[in-house]
Amino acid sequence: MSSRKSGIFRIWKLYSSHEKRNIIIYIVGIMLYKFGLEAFNGSIVTLAANRYDQEAFHSNTTVRTFEKIGLLSGLNQASQCIGSILVAPLAKRWPTRTVLSISIFVFGIFSAVLMIVDAATGGYIKPKDYVQTDEHDYRYYGKYNTDGIIPIYCITGIAFGMVELIRRVIPRDIVGDNPEKLQKMDALVHIFYEIAGVSGAFATALGLIPRLGNNYSFIITPILFTVAAIVWLFINSLGLTTDTDTNDDQNEKSGYIKSLIKGIAVFFQSFCIGAKIIVTHRKFVWLWGCYALTLYAHRYLENGIAPQIAKRYLEQSEWSQIIVGASNFGELLGALFVFIFGNYIKTPLPWSRLDASILLLVWYIPFYYPPANNVRYAWIIAATYIPIGFGSAADDIALNSFIQSSLSGLESKHKNISALGAVASFLYSSYIIIYAILNPLLGIYIDHVYNSTGTVRPAFFNTVAIQMTVICGIVFISTLIPKGAIACNPKLSQDENVDIIENPTVLSDRNSDHEQVIKRNNQVDTGSELVTYF
Repeated sequence: MSSRKSGIFRIWKLYSSHEKRNIIIYIVGIMLYKFGLEAFNGSIVTLAANRYDQEAFHSNTTVRTFEKIGLLSGLNQASQCIGSILVAPLAKRWPTRTVLSISIFVFGIFSAVLMIVDAATGGYIKPKDYVQTDEHDYRYYGKYNTDGIIPIYCITGIAFGMVELIRRVIPRDIVGDNPEKLQKMDALVHIFYEIAGVSGAFATALGLIPRLGNNYSFIITPILFTVAAIVWLFINSLGLTTDTDTNDDQNEKSGYIKSLIKGIAVFFQSFCIGAKIIVTHRKFVWLWGCYALTLYAHRYLENGIAPQIAKRYLEQSEWSQIIVGASNFGELLGALFVFIFGNYIKTPLPWSRLDASILLLVWYIPFYYPPANNVRYAWIIAATYIPIGFGSAADDIALNSFIQSSLSGLESKHKNISALGAVASFLYSSYIIIYAILNPLLGIYIDHVYNSTGTVRPAFFNTVAIQMTVICGIVFISTLIPKGAIACNPKLSQDENVDIIENPTVLSDRNSDHEQVIKRNNQVDTGSELVTYF
């Protein structure tokens, strides 16, 4: 016990008082953000699923529920890329904390729009004495076209992308590029992030949706987002200074448009550079399968499969949040495990192998026959998502720390694009592209099977069991690629020459690289890095 206490004390001593203060403030904001996010995302998906089924039933048309849900989620993911591009010009003029606060506040405003539309079209909070006459009876919903959710969800996706982008940049801004400090901070933040995620998911499924209905269950989201925006304003300046060269509004608007156009160009340029770095180096090529594919697999299991199980197996769409909450609890356990024992695992490879192996647990789903409308079976299914979430979090933390630490000192031949930003941009964008394409297509396939057979089990055999097995195989093969990877706990060889063409200015300033990471004095490089890091 004493050795464990001394280990935790040593971790605490890693950080300066300035870093501790910023970490604490950041964690408070991130927990408010995550709780509100779970309430919003869980409510929107279940609301859309109910409304699309209801519309198909009343109009006597073919059910296209999960085709539309897939499109909804895919477009939201694509909108996140747009949000990441919009951040960079803003970050060149204002500190990161200001841009982060503005982004979350805008997200909160647009999350309230759907409730306003619902109320304006005759919707109201679910009555206390409401009794559902059949599975399509949602008479307390507003009378608007359900497709109207799509543009609203896309707009919130833009704001979400801005928040998520900055959230991925801030750890290195706060603690620098020290691998141990990064891993411990990533794990610590992830722990509290998932505590809020578990609480938010369960509160949404068991309290907010049954009490308010999923058309108003996210009423807490704009409130929590506004509070989070205020809290994050108290983070000390992270070095992103404002642009004082602009003297009038017209120049500011012109400068922003130019920066935006440049940001778009830099985004695609960084994607190509990141792809080149990944594909042409044995040291990094394995990251594509282990990062992009596993991230897609977990998001699809949470945002794609969980709503389908809840709607088609259990006939209660809001119970998908019980499953998501269990996955978040697994992620909490995974983050806690890495925080305590992460130093014993030298590379992300064992975590990636564990993550891929756990994905095979989903093979039971096509052959499971739970009775409908019994919440007990939602909890049984949720229990199987706990180890899946555990593997996801452990793998994600290890991979992010590896990417941040191994690439932070490299620079590409393009002065406005960092190698770290380029690689992260390529990997995360790859995940978004995969998800945005496959989720709607798989939704079409699932709806087709459901319409023709009356069940989704034959579709689940392919979309769940076979698909996750293929991903598992690709990940396992990928983990055998790096030099020295043939071991249970390998330590990667560092003898590969990474032939990134560097800038003379970067070479001359290499000795002060750590200070540049913290202070961010070069505004052009900073803005570009924010674009590419997403």
